[in-house]
Amino acid sequence: MKKIFIDGSAGTTGLRIRERLAERQDIELITLTEEKRKDTEARREALNTCDIAFLCLPDAAAIEAVSLVENPSVAVIDTSTAHRTNPDWTYGFPELQGLRERLAVSKRIANPGCHASGFVALINPLVNAGIIDKSAKLVCFSITGYSGGGKKMIAEYESEDRPVGLSSPRQYALSQEHKHLKEMAIISGIDTPPVFSPIVADFYSGMQVSVGLHASEISGSLEDIRRVYSEVYSGPVVKYCEAPTEDGFLASNAFSFNDGMTVSALGNQDRIMLTSRFDNLGKGASGAAVQNMNILLGCDEALGLVL
Repeated sequence: MKKIFIDGSAGTTGLRIRERLAERQDIELITLTEEKRKDTEARREALNTCDIAFLCLPDAAAIEAVSLVENPSVAVIDTSTAHRTNPDWTYGFPELQGLRERLAVSKRIANPGCHASGFVALINPLVNAGIIDKSAKLVCFSITGYSGGGKKMIAEYESEDRPVGLSSPRQYALSQEHKHLKEMAIISGIDTPPVFSPIVADFYSGMQVSVGLHASEISGSLEDIRRVYSEVYSGPVVKYCEAPTEDGFLASNAFSFNDGMTVSALGNQDRIMLTSRFDNLGKGASGAAVQNMNILLGCDEALGLVL
């Protein structure tokens, strides 16, 4: 039986991971009391006696936690931004070319960001196939539920006396310096980060990421894109979906409390819309982390996931 420790188990991501692992019979969760949860020496002991440690912490705290790990047998899955573009870490999106095999033997795994997950799922396979050039200048639109902002934002949205502005979609990261941008470019294989427009809206969880393309600017057609997606994404977690619409609409919360993702290519022969839908707390965070743990353990990668 493998021992698992969640450092930062009180946060939104940590809590969801704990929920996914609660009924598992093949693992033992190492837990700290509330008094010991932030105690460095207690955390050090837990981090060095477990088989796999999930870090559900802010970047600086995640870097500190890694420094506490002295046992070379411990595998770390970091859900923060801190290590996602570090070449010494394996990027935790197993559906991308070659990553599943690397993840199976890795001791340092960087869990993808939520917006980044949707973007790299759409763009990386098309860059690899030569349909999108590395020099492409892309624009990405992403809408997410408010749980992506953590406990503080959840409390704001669920407050009875909240500001009226929270009842409408709100665009943010207006300076084009969102922390996922570096990851989005490097993992996708493009030279320039996209113009990125993330929007948070008045629903708890779910995410929809879209990238528009003019057919004249790519090497291929809508059918070529669909062929690539159908070959790359056959499940169990990420699947190609040819006709995902609900009466001509795409609901961003369609995958709320689900750990899967669908990838689609819509539009026509002139203007193409690439779209991924998933849960910002599922394949965009906790679900992806559990999937990566399953691959490390050599078991069914969908074990314990809601699909």
